[in-house]
Amino acid sequence: MTPPSVLVHRDQELLAKAAAARLVTRVVDVQAARGAASVVLTGGGVGTAVLAELAANGARDAIDWSRLDIWWGDERFLPAGDPERNETGAREALLDHVGADPARVHPMPATDGPDGADPEAAAARYAAELRAAARPEDHGPVPSFDILMLGMGPDAHVASLFPEMPALYDERAVVAVRGAPKPPPTRISLTLPSIQAAQEVWVLAAGEGKADAVRMGLSGAGPVQVPVAGARGRHRTLFLLDRAAAAQLPPGIQRIASP
Repeated sequence: MTPPSVLVHRDQELLAKAAAARLVTRVVDVQAARGAASVVLTGGGVGTAVLAELAANGARDAIDWSRLDIWWGDERFLPAGDPERNETGAREALLDHVGADPARVHPMPATDGPDGADPEAAAARYAAELRAAARPEDHGPVPSFDILMLGMGPDAHVASLFPEMPALYDERAVVAVRGAPKPPPTRISLTLPSIQAAQEVWVLAAGEGKADAVRMGLSGAGPVQVPVAGARGRHRTLFLLDRAAAAQLPPGIQRIASP
């Protein structure tokens, strides 16, 4: 895993704009080098704002959307189209406005899907889909995603991996999460090994309520107590923050200021 770099933006709006621009650049570079690219989306306020900024940015057309695989890091286990689902927010903010290939958009199963209200079966189904997409050079049961974006809660959770919950010990690719401490209580999530398979992991956080979690995530804490501490990419890890979220950075952390 790579040590993280920290990029600090003036406010959440600039953070979202900068992350969207960075996403375009990275996807275009990967597609130019390899033909196709893969991203893992996140929900939450900042994650959805990044997608909305991307939809509004004319540079989005530089991406060949028909050659982009789109996955999710976690999902609220609710019916398809429910406004609480990360997929719903992503479609409204971005995916309904670009020419993504439906066969390359991979939402996590919903409660009205083929597995019904069984989150364990739904998690196994998504793990099988990931396994089928993995290439030999990925050396594992999931693709080596080019960019994996994560939001972060004030308790330092990422995806639906909450502090000290059993999912943090799980080495399967995808797990069902029951009894989540914030609603809805039942979710599906990538595990830390799947997150760590990504080439680049981007942690997005804004607001003073995230500052303590950012500090803990960059202070060498264990991922069972501080899940964001385990959010690291194979080749690059970025914490993309606004000034408020960066207010308690520990000493020695590389900080790259942005306008």
